[in-house]
Amino acid sequence: MLLLKLSAEDLLALHARRRMVSHLAARWWYFRGSDASITERTAWAESLISLASDLVAADRGNVEMVVECAATLDEFDRPNPRLVDVVLVGRHPHLGRPSVQLVELKRWSTVTRIEQATADLVHVPDFGDKKHPALQLRECYEAFTGDRGPFQGLEFECGGFAYLHNATDDSVRPLLGVDAPTGAYARVYTADRRARLLDDLRESFAAVGGASEAETMLRSMGLRNTPLLDAMNWSRGDDTVFTLRGRQKEVADQIMGTAAQVLPDPERPALVPDERRVIFLVTGGAGTGKSAIGLQIKAELEGQGRTVKYASGSRAFNAAIQEHVGYGDKEFKESFAYFSSFVDTPVPPLDVLICDEAHRLRDHSTNQYWTPEEREKWGKEQQVDELLDASRLTVFFLDEGQSVRPKEVGTVELIKDAADRYDAVLREYDLREQFRCGGSGAYIHWVRAVLGVTDEVPELWRPDGLMHVEVADTPEELEQIIRTEAAAGASARMVAGYCWPWSEPIGDEKRLEADVRIGDWHRPWNAKSTSFCADRVPPSDIWSVHANGLGQIGCVYTAQGLEWDWCGVIMGEDMVRRGDTWVFRRGKERKESPDSDIKRVDVPGSFDPKVKPASVDDEAFARLVRQAYHVLFTRASRATVLYSTDKETRAYLKKLVGQVEIRGLRPTWRNLPREARPPHLPRANGKRHRKQRKSSGAHPRLF
Repeated sequence: MLLLKLSAEDLLALHARRRMVSHLAARWWYFRGSDASITERTAWAESLISLASDLVAADRGNVEMVVECAATLDEFDRPNPRLVDVVLVGRHPHLGRPSVQLVELKRWSTVTRIEQATADLVHVPDFGDKKHPALQLRECYEAFTGDRGPFQGLEFECGGFAYLHNATDDSVRPLLGVDAPTGAYARVYTADRRARLLDDLRESFAAVGGASEAETMLRSMGLRNTPLLDAMNWSRGDDTVFTLRGRQKEVADQIMGTAAQVLPDPERPALVPDERRVIFLVTGGAGTGKSAIGLQIKAELEGQGRTVKYASGSRAFNAAIQEHVGYGDKEFKESFAYFSSFVDTPVPPLDVLICDEAHRLRDHSTNQYWTPEEREKWGKEQQVDELLDASRLTVFFLDEGQSVRPKEVGTVELIKDAADRYDAVLREYDLREQFRCGGSGAYIHWVRAVLGVTDEVPELWRPDGLMHVEVADTPEELEQIIRTEAAAGASARMVAGYCWPWSEPIGDEKRLEADVRIGDWHRPWNAKSTSFCADRVPPSDIWSVHANGLGQIGCVYTAQGLEWDWCGVIMGEDMVRRGDTWVFRRGKERKESPDSDIKRVDVPGSFDPKVKPASVDDEAFARLVRQAYHVLFTRASRATVLYSTDKETRAYLKKLVGQVEIRGLRPTWRNLPREARPPHLPRANGKRHRKQRKSSGAHPRLF
């Protein structure tokens, strides 16, 4: 947990826009489930600004301030999590290593002694009897510098101090006496000692740096999650490099423990396992780590000699993993399947079947490539039953909020009903903390309110140093931003609502038609093809990861389950803002000319064939369009650039996003510290198959 991560200079800039306290309050509510008190809000407004101002005065404005930070990686497993008011992070001016100061901020102006013999306990008017701030810091200091602290395994300098900016030495004399606690965390500064504080800040931190060290800390805490495909690629498919935390680790451990109970032991075949069928149902929103858990347990189960398959209803997700990670490893690729792959029950059944994106389950399996004989034979049972028949232990990962097609039937109730029919043991888990979108729960919360996924009134976006959002005035501006970041080394793509006709590749050379047309700006959708098209444009299933995919526009069906550092999202006129409500529209097409097969927009709106009037009513149409944009808005791990073709909607988004801070709060790839720019691993030469590369040494551990 953390509420805010910004440099001192950027925190003051945010406060100048009167957005800091409201942002912190929103983050507090997200993590604590309650409103921040007036006392807490006042402390943020006064104490944080005093500390930030002093850092700037000491010429240490680049030092990062991490507000309300958890003391250890797994702090929320504790009944009473240890939080540090502020963690100052920078680089030591002499030792060249990370330097950290843990800060306890106090608005106390007067302190009196309670016991003559010790200053451990003091009385504070309006606040009551309190521990000496050093004692409050000691436990956090010991946890922070221990084996489970954010800088585990790294050499770093660490100290701590209490800052009573409203007090004088005389008014808080009991805190400063010879009988006060001592230690690296026990310094106390008052307004009288401000000059000493500035000197000590200069001795603790270099004038430059801070962002790199803060990024290292965020990664080790799991708040900067490695993009899914990059993490898999570093692991070469043999293991994973995901850091499972808290509830994620608990779920993975439960699945592995259950597998040991109900599956035969390959090393002890005479041992009779528990014969009961077990179903795990793991729910959670986008970015809560469902796929990370699935891929982790897949690797561990395979390492034990179990037969495991990883199934999904997403062609783009499976193909991206196979293409981007699997290389020429046939066995690895075949371990990934589709929900429709199990109409014939495996003999013998699999040990474990992992079903990711189970919200995309269909009522019955179907496949456009089945022969008439196969259609007659297959797809007669419910698809969920086919999946349960395929293995002894089944794991479903599900997010009902990401269902974007009318025939997708995967719900919690569907799984529960199936468990009852099979007399199976059902174990349910819910994942709450999310790691997509830079770990910014505030951004996810904001997107859901803006799009009307929740009933909350959307508020002005409050930058948090984890996720960035801005609104472009033109599609040209959006594309320039995305291409600039991609050229600098970031992963980036453009996506759009399904608001234009979508042409098949034209002619023998398979040229793409520029269907997405906004004024004079014309771009093609990603290719409707299973092979490369003209100009080495990649097929749709690997558009998301291929270097040549940047020039095409993706949609929800080719983006779902994937992520990039920067994502440009074009809202079409299927969802427009009118007054205080969203209006949803269906589009109508026309031929470009009587003798042409090319279609153009006649009436702006949705052109998604999956949500035609014959398929869904108006209420379902609105829900599916809304959820599609929710998916598109949450594909970025660092920055989302929005553009709407509708002027009124664009103005509405601009009002909610507010002024964009170019420095500090805009994470352009070139401005990020090196630690925040892990190398992405695009496919080379446009080849679809290549032998797996051999490792030349140990791979770096990515968090």
